[in-house]
Amino acid sequence: MIGNWFLRCAVLFALAGMGLGIRMGIVHDFTLSPVHAHVNLVGFTTLFLAGLFYRVVPSASGWLAGLHFTLALPGAVALSVGIAGSVTGQDWGVAVAIAGSLLTIGAMLVFAIAVFRATGSSRAQTLDAIEPGYAGR
Repeated sequence: MIGNWFLRCAVLFALAGMGLGIRMGIVHDFTLSPVHAHVNLVGFTTLFLAGLFYRVVPSASGWLAGLHFTLALPGAVALSVGIAGSVTGQDWGVAVAIAGSLLTIGAMLVFAIAVFRATGSSRAQTLDAIEPGYAGR
């Protein structure tokens, strides 16, 4: 199930973000704070929330979910690596961060389509028959 892949990757991002934060605290060098923030927000939070959505709404776990994952994972990695390169003065940093940003926004657009398809009015009415009051939420 695609939701599991989102959740597993999210937890790896959380560990990486926490590890980076701990390292910065130990050495008292916070140059990579923007990387830490993006690893936790884009890597952990967005992937984890998407994973929960696909687990709760398994009917949304079709080809759009696969496309979402295919864009989101390399997007989060490239964005984080690109920001790290940029803040440490690497020539390639900005280009990689831009590529990661484009992949990430593409992933979010695909996710938006998946969410709107899964929560459309006909879907809500179907779920209302199963769980009264659902459509009014």
